[in-house]
Amino acid sequence: MNEILFGIYPYIALTVLILGSMARYDRDQFTWKTKSSQLLRRRQLMIGSVLFHAGVLLIFFGHLFGLLTPVWVFDALGVSHGAKQILAMVSGGVAGVIALLGGILLLHRRLADPRIRKHSTPMDNLILSLLLLQLVLGLLTITVSVRHLDGEEMVKLMRWAQGIWSFDPNAASYIADVNILFKLHLFLGLTIFLLFPFSRLVHILSGFTAPVRYLARSGWQIVRSRRRAPLPPRARRPLRTPRP
Repeated sequence: MNEILFGIYPYIALTVLILGSMARYDRDQFTWKTKSSQLLRRRQLMIGSVLFHAGVLLIFFGHLFGLLTPVWVFDALGVSHGAKQILAMVSGGVAGVIALLGGILLLHRRLADPRIRKHSTPMDNLILSLLLLQLVLGLLTITVSVRHLDGEEMVKLMRWAQGIWSFDPNAASYIADVNILFKLHLFLGLTIFLLFPFSRLVHILSGFTAPVRYLARSGWQIVRSRRRAPLPPRARRPLRTPRP
């Protein structure tokens, strides 16, 4: 089971994420949006959205560089495993609390207001609930990390993540004996990747690619001219259908 969940399932989730996102962008571009409801409970939306996005972005890049940076890089820089784990606990804990508060505001807004609830889809509620559960699991892992301040648990997770990206067939064995909270956290994260193309989370890709596409555009995009040219006299007359 450990091999299936953490040796095979990651590739299934990542494949669905990549191919599913490409297929949705190619076939259903009209659905590639966040379906904003910002006209309703705007203040609660702004506060919750800022807190949630700020916390999630810090967590995402923290996980990205923390897990995928080779161990020897930290050793070469003189950063001990224990110091790295304490840094991850503090920064991740603060970012997790911020994101969790923002997510609770967003979920309350979505469920408490009947107009917004009607505007939401089952996938909207599911993915936001899973994200909040993931944040709770991430914060609970801090209670385990404080009992392993030597950083060895963190090294196991790093070797697993790097093993997945390098197609190491023994990647799953690196986390075979880690705490169940870490395994639940990893499994739920992979499940969110799996559901990514079928939810509004796809707008994240637009956030990363839009600036690049904007800078690489061929020229200005003219939406409308400053002055509207008057219509010729003939165009102002109503059209008449010829008599048979």
